[in-house]
Amino acid sequence: MDIKIYSMPTCPYCKMAKEYLSSKGISFRDIDVSADHDALEEMIKISGQMGVPVIVSGDKVVTGFDKSGIDSVISS
Repeated sequence: MDIKIYSMPTCPYCKMAKEYLSSKGISFRDIDVSADHDALEEMIKISGQMGVPVIVSGDKVVTGFDKSGIDSVISS
């Protein structure tokens, strides 16, 4: 399962989302959009939003710290 999380170091919801994924034993690639402008543009294109976190797995996208949304991504 290839999961990406677009985040920023100062975002408390990003930290919560990453901790939640880790607590479930799910590995993910953390992409810091504050340091990578191209990744920020990619995130906006994928999600239609500028807010973080954005969690992506395949064609599934979850915005914000939404446990049920995250669970639906990791259970597929």
